[in-house]
Amino acid sequence: MKNSLMMNFSVDKEKKKIKVEREFAAPVSKVWAAWTESKLLEQWWAPKPWKAKTKSMDFKVGGTWLYAMVSPEGQEHWSRVDYKAITPQQSFTAKDAFCDPDGNPNPQFPSSVWTNVFKESAGYTVVSIEIEHQSLESLETIMNMGFEGGFAMGLGNLDELLLTM
Repeated sequence: MKNSLMMNFSVDKEKKKIKVEREFAAPVSKVWAAWTESKLLEQWWAPKPWKAKTKSMDFKVGGTWLYAMVSPEGQEHWSRVDYKAITPQQSFTAKDAFCDPDGNPNPQFPSSVWTNVFKESAGYTVVSIEIEHQSLESLETIMNMGFEGGFAMGLGNLDELLLTM
C-alpha cells in the first residue's frame, strides 16, 4: 500500500469551479458504494466531530438525498442533493443546495452542481470531482465556510471506512 494517497484541490475563480481529485486504496465498487448508499455516506461525509444524518435518499436520476450535518451539540444544517445523471460505477452529476428539514432550498445560501467521475487502476480508485457554482460570490462563500478543510477531513473519514468494508 502507498504511504500517502494523492489529493489535488484547486479553485478556478474565472470559471467558478472547484476541482478535487482524490485517490482511494480500494476498488471502484467499494468507493462507488460509499458515495451512493446513505448508510455508508453517513459514516464519512461529515468532518469529525460532526455527523451526517439521512432523512431520505433515492439514488436515481430525478431522486434526492436529504440529509443534515449534525454538530456534537445537536445543531442541524440541512442539505439536499438532486441527482441529474448517473452512469453506474463511473460517474454521477447532482445539484447540491442548503435547505430546510423538508428539503425546501434556502436561497440565502449558494447551490452548486457536482460531477463525480470514478476511475480504477491497479486496485486504487481516483475520484475526480468538479463543483460548479453559479457565481464567484457563491464559490467564495463556500470557501469562506471552510469547504476545503472540511471536505478533506470527510475524504479522510472515507479512507478509514474503506478499510472496514
